[in-house]
Amino acid sequence: MNILVINGPNLNMLGIREPVLYGAGTYEDLCNQIQAYCNEKKIAVEFYQSNHEGALVDRIQAAYFAGVDGIVINPGAYTHTSIALLDAVKSVSIPTVEVHISKVEEREDFRQKSYIRAACVATVTGKGFAGYLEAIDILVEKKV
Repeated sequence: MNILVINGPNLNMLGIREPVLYGAGTYEDLCNQIQAYCNEKKIAVEFYQSNHEGALVDRIQAAYFAGVDGIVINPGAYTHTSIALLDAVKSVSIPTVEVHISKVEEREDFRQKSYIRAACVATVTGKGFAGYLEAIDILVEKKV
């Protein structure tokens, strides 16, 4: 199994950005935790982070040609604005799980709409870094 973990804008600032919401762990800490988990489960994992919407679309499309089995995506603020990410995930038909470190459903009104959710097999919110591990388990259970 080959999983791609995609993180959108500002996730590279984990540990610095609003630690009350996102915790003190860094982006490197997140990737290390996911890598260790995938190593235990014998899952190949690749990480990608960008602050640019088009770059995220390009990486989703490239996943199709690279034979990626599943995607875990935290689109960051693009969750609430990007139909382009929705269309990209729909176009590749790779099982995708949306994940958010914070509990977005309890945050500002403008964060209540997720465009990408319509193309995802599941959503995990508010579980911190552990939400990524749960998203991986969901993909494994679906035998992607």
